[in-house]
Amino acid sequence: MRIVYHLGAHCTDEDRLVRCLLKNRAVLAEEGIAVPSPTRYRKLLRDTAGQLRGAPASQDTEAMILDQIMDEGSADRLILSWTSFLSFPAYAVGDRLYGNGGKRLRAFTQIFPDREAEFHLALRNPATFLPDLRGRAQAKGHEDILHGVDPTRLRWSDTVREIKEANPGVAMTVWCDEDTPLIWPEVLQAISGHAPETRLENCDELLAHLLTEAGLARYHSYCTEHPPQSVSQRRRIVTAFLEKFGRPEILTSEIDLPGWSEELVEDMTRNYLADVERIRRFPGVTLIEP
Repeated sequence: MRIVYHLGAHCTDEDRLVRCLLKNRAVLAEEGIAVPSPTRYRKLLRDTAGQLRGAPASQDTEAMILDQIMDEGSADRLILSWTSFLSFPAYAVGDRLYGNGGKRLRAFTQIFPDREAEFHLALRNPATFLPDLRGRAQAKGHEDILHGVDPTRLRWSDTVREIKEANPGVAMTVWCDEDTPLIWPEVLQAISGHAPETRLENCDELLAHLLTEAGLARYHSYCTEHPPQSVSQRRRIVTAFLEKFGRPEILTSEIDLPGWSEELVEDMTRNYLADVERIRRFPGVTLIEP
């Protein structure tokens, strides 16, 4: 059985992915794909990793954990999704983004030391990601996590490289959160591993968040009358509806942080795009893109 870790990151998915897969749990189970409820494993895995302190779990411990997580007697893939696999929000920023993420993931994979693993991670432009992450940490009562941090030096490529170095041989898939509306079915399939012909239901939560109610209704009507005949056609349709019916308060990010100028945001955005190109060339890393 392969263990699939969906890592978030914070301020990207908001658990929409795991909710969609849970709604399709029955059809996925027919293909040997187990999608347990996050309430069954998030605290359990955190506590177990802390008790093991990086040591591999015994076969008895692994069997006990799997028994608590899964209803199925066996599966080919087990999907685990948690934005705090890499870190809790208050500790996600320092000299690097998720600087201890590689070691943390190594500790989690050691709960299942003899199982193959996969990592899946959404990247996001630090110019919008950092303000949202800061706000999330402050909402939990933490101090300013960006105090003393040079945001122009933070690179996702450093995060991905550290994860790969701490977990050699583990395949990793990444994508840009900004592209997610266009590549959502491909992301779902990459993580679940379901067959290409399998049709998942209730997959429109993301578009329902981004489109007006009237826009979503028109999108459904249009796709019913004109079913997309290819991935590229579907993406063109989604793009057109986002441009015409997108919610501007969601699609447009207002960045208002002390000392952050428009020039700084533009510089960070250019660095991000260059960084994604750098990650594209990493061995053992797959980039999903439109």
